[in-house]
Amino acid sequence: MNQIALPLNWPVADGDEDFLVSESNRAAFEHLKRWSVWPVSATLLTGPRKSGRSLLGRIFVRKTGGRLFDDAQNHEEEALFHAWNEAQEKRRPLLIVADAAPPQWQIELPDLRSRMAATPHLEIGEPDDALLGDLIVKLLGDRGIAAPPDLPEYLVPRIERSYVAVQQVIEILDRAMLSHHRRMTVAMARNALVESGMVRRARKRA
Repeated sequence: MNQIALPLNWPVADGDEDFLVSESNRAAFEHLKRWSVWPVSATLLTGPRKSGRSLLGRIFVRKTGGRLFDDAQNHEEEALFHAWNEAQEKRRPLLIVADAAPPQWQIELPDLRSRMAATPHLEIGEPDDALLGDLIVKLLGDRGIAAPPDLPEYLVPRIERSYVAVQQVIEILDRAMLSHHRRMTVAMARNALVESGMVRRARKRA
């Protein structure tokens, strides 16, 4: 029996997990929604660590009944080769998540290399400003910390544009909250990040 394609309003939230969509990941998100028209029943998804690629994969599997190979570069090539073939035979979509696409991902098995060459590749980029701000608010909220409205505006231009940097900032702010035992403020965040070396202290004008 053919599976039914997901509607175009496929929700980004599922239980307690949600995937924030921005220009950095929209192409990948839209492609996964339209899995029923993929040229082959498989897709390779790459992107930086902490970019939500595994979360998106888990949501995709729950929504489609498909199969996920996460950190695919660490799996046995023979197993992935058979999974790719099975996806075509059963029309059960296979999502392959890896750090990088071939040839950076060095595949030894010739038959798997040829199949990966025929597999669509989508990449999640580094976060844009909008996503950085949304991630700061969400990740603080996940820890029960209410971000003041002006916190993202302060942080976004001052921190490295990467998912790992956002995680590091959240860890620092969480520790600052535990030590101060009061609500989060921009001043608290600034002092904590300056002390950690994540941002530089502003110079006073003469």
